[in-house]
Amino acid sequence: MRAARWTAPAALCLLLVTACGRGGAAAPPTTTLTVFAAASLTESFTELGRLYEQERPGTTVAFSFAGSQTLAAQLEQGAPADLLATADEATAAKVAARLDPLRVLAHNRLALVTPPGDPAGVTTLADLGRPGLRVVLAGPTVPAGAAARRALSAAHVQVSPVSEELDVKGVVTKVRLGEADAGIAYATDLRAAGASVAGTELPGVAATYPAAVVRGSGRADAARAFLDLVTSARGQAVLARYGFLPA
Repeated sequence: MRAARWTAPAALCLLLVTACGRGGAAAPPTTTLTVFAAASLTESFTELGRLYEQERPGTTVAFSFAGSQTLAAQLEQGAPADLLATADEATAAKVAARLDPLRVLAHNRLALVTPPGDPAGVTTLADLGRPGLRVVLAGPTVPAGAAARRALSAAHVQVSPVSEELDVKGVVTKVRLGEADAGIAYATDLRAAGASVAGTELPGVAATYPAAVVRGSGRADAARAFLDLVTSARGQAVLARYGFLPA
């Protein structure tokens, strides 16, 4: 009986000590990696972000997807980011003072984008010059817009776009909603849109995607690890699945 009287309090003390020990244990460290990435990287980087998080418990990747020119301007104005990935080297060069050396991630092609069934019969760049055809392009400072204008100029095709979008996803959206007969986006955007649009990939490399760690980032090691993943064989396989050409 006496032993029984002491067993319960002893057990209670043991539980309290254990609980206190658990309560005082340090929580595992957490890291949020902030990545500024070109809009055309949305689908592929989202998948790579999930893979990165799975391999590094406690790490969260927070993406900001937009036109490269918008992201570069935000970075120049002091927006916090750990990594910048753009759809062209010229835009990244404008903020080179804020970046570590660039690493090429992938390349991309342009593509004609039309509504399903291509009711206007747009299959070549020359078709975009037809009178009355509603064409949408990304703005001239957007990498996709600049690349589209270079392609049109090389083909001697003049186009007056009915809309100039802030990023390449906006081009696809305008076509998908029936607000344009055709547009020029990237091959990866055409693939990502699935059956909601139709289109034709154009030959040749039109875009090079560089990325770099932002100088002064408190998570530079994590940012470099994400770049290592993207440029690894596994990362390149993910990008290829979304239509990117290898770095």
